[in-house]
Amino acid sequence: MIKLSILPHADGAEVADWLAHYLIAKLEAEPTGIAITIPGGSTPFPILAMLALEPGIDWARITVWPGDDRIVPEDNPASNVGRIRAALEPLGAKVVALSETALPPHFALAWLGMGGDGHIASLFPGTDPQADDPLPVRRLVPDPLPPEAPFARLSLTIPALLNSDAVIFVIRGAEKIALFEAALRGEHDLPVARLLAAAHQPVTCFA
Repeated sequence: MIKLSILPHADGAEVADWLAHYLIAKLEAEPTGIAITIPGGSTPFPILAMLALEPGIDWARITVWPGDDRIVPEDNPASNVGRIRAALEPLGAKVVALSETALPPHFALAWLGMGGDGHIASLFPGTDPQADDPLPVRRLVPDPLPPEAPFARLSLTIPALLNSDAVIFVIRGAEKIALFEAALRGEHDLPVARLLAAAHQPVTCFA
């Protein structure tokens, strides 16, 4: 059974504070360093800016993977890895670009968002993501293409995302929160529901 915590009305500062404590504890337990995966989109970057002010995080021992990316040059504003590099490489983090041949590590943390259609990373409903996908990374073309980012994608698959010690979601808006809660109740089969059904680690949702 899923180990779930929902933290309602959590603002960016509260998420950043949780992340700082979590990452510091993980780094203390893993002297060789840790890997994490984080989402793109608009939500994470203000939180990352707050994390940058936390002096206790040794970013030089953190490897950061995007959960997904648009297949565009890194200097394109739509590039997740480009934005993550700009935010975290000055702090000392190693940022890894996704590729179809990449072999993602075990993650100390998988940080996810969720779209209004229930997609996670770039695992959109029409891509039929599977909890037992044999590949860790897939090249996908959402159908329909989101008009704000009409690009083919690379995405970690459900097994790669769940190869992690913990999963967190940061979800904004009443409709998305209702969709997430419906996924927990097994009321639909959207990608977020498939991931939650297969999750074996603690899941925290900042709503």
